[in-house]
Amino acid sequence: MKPIVAPLALSIALFGLSACSTISGKGPAVGPGGALTVTPANTPSAGGVGSGVLGALGNGLLGTSAGRLDPADRRKALEAEYKALEYAPVGQATSWKSASGAQSGQVVAAQPYQVGSQNCRQYTHTFTIDGAPQTARGTACRNPDGSWTPLT
Repeated sequence: MKPIVAPLALSIALFGLSACSTISGKGPAVGPGGALTVTPANTPSAGGVGSGVLGALGNGLLGTSAGRLDPADRRKALEAEYKALEYAPVGQATSWKSASGAQSGQVVAAQPYQVGSQNCRQYTHTFTIDGAPQTARGTACRNPDGSWTPLT
C-alpha cells in the first residue's frame, strides 16, 4: 500500500499547486501603494500615459471623457482599469480618485474567459468627471506583453 500513497500524494500536491497560478501569467510589477512599477518596457511616453501596458489601453472605457482629465488623473483611471483586468477577483471594485477628489471612479471586471489563446474580460468603469456620473462597459483582451487592449 505504501508504493501507491507516495505517488498519489505527489499528484494531489502538484494539482493543488497548479490552481495557484492566475490566467494572466507574469505581468508588470505593482509597487508600494498599488502603483505600477515603470520599467523600460512600459515607460510612459512624453505625450501621454504610456506606450507600454497602460498605453495599450488607449483611453480605456473613459473614451472622449479622458480629454477632460489632467494626465495624472487619466493615469490613475487607466491604472485602475489595468489592475482590475490583471489582478482583481471577479466583481471586486478597483477605485481611483483625483488629488482634488473632484474626479473618481471604480472599475469592476467580470469572469475571465479564453478567446483562442488570449485571455479576455468584460469590465465596467463607473466614473464621475466634472460632476457628471457615467458608466461605460467593454471587453479587453490580454496581449503577450501583459498589456490589455479594449475591443472596439
